Amino acid sequence: MEEYFNNYNRDSLNDTRSIGKSFASALMGIAIKDGYIKNENQKISEFYDLKTFKNYSSQKENVTIKSLLTMSSGFKGNDQDEESPGNEENMYPTDNWIKFTLDLPMTENKIGETWNYFTAGAVLSGDILDKSVPKGLKNYADKKLFQPLGITNYNWQFTPQKKPSLAGGLRMNTLDLAKFGQLYKNNGIWNGKTIVNKDWIKKSFTNYFSGNPDFEGYGYLFWRKVYTIGNKSFETYQSSGNGGNKIIMFTELPIVMVITAKAYNKPYAHSQVDKIVQEYLLPAVYK
Repeated sequence: MEEYFNNYNRDSLNDTRSIGKSFASALMGIAIKDGYIKNENQKISEFYDLKTFKNYSSQKENVTIKSLLTMSSGFKGNDQDEESPGNEENMYPTDNWIKFTLDLPMTENKIGETWNYFTAGAVLSGDILDKSVPKGLKNYADKKLFQPLGITNYNWQFTPQKKPSLAGGLRMNTLDLAKFGQLYKNNGIWNGKTIVNKDWIKKSFTNYFSGNPDFEGYGYLFWRKVYTIGNKSFETYQSSGNGGNKIIMFTELPIVMVITAKAYNKPYAHSQVDKIVQEYLLPAVYK
């Protein structure tokens, strides 16, 4: 079922902000499957000479790709704290987002344990991909992910170095966003062909922060969210973007929901979407 409002339609390209981060997760899994990256436990020190950046510490040598995907890299970056040196709003005006990220100091937090929403880390994962895959990330994403899914009309946002920005901002129509969600529901298979490995999806849809009181969990650049009807709980993993943009994949139900919205920077954006899902959409499909 589809519904469009406010002069949007099937062909409208939606600015879904941080939904693009989940595409970074998928592309990392594809690059590992293809052998261009060994695995997510590779350290960023294998891709950069960290001593050439500011605030060098031995701890920085131990940052892994996995810690970037789980937002637990230990860099002093927290988008939810305006005072944080690594806040994304400090990154965008600079002329080199990778240098900005690698120049950041480290916190005392043990890598992989403390979660902070850190867009610059997703950008860094994109640069690692761009350096590692043949003909660069833009071409690789088109060939390995978008073309197999039949996605032809989309627009990236780019870094100052003209590389696809995995911070977000990937513009796509709603049905193509739904294809991405359905790919995960299909355990990575599309038209009989494996695009993303099943075990990568399992790792992506694992909650690495079960004890955090502030949210319901986080995987590899996917959020975990549980909805409830009566005494029944429905687990989802979601791509989520500023404004109330969502690709929602139910782990137990055969359902993908896509919601696009433009309530950018509004405090009600995500709570309103959760209310729509919890009180209207889910009761309509689950009896």
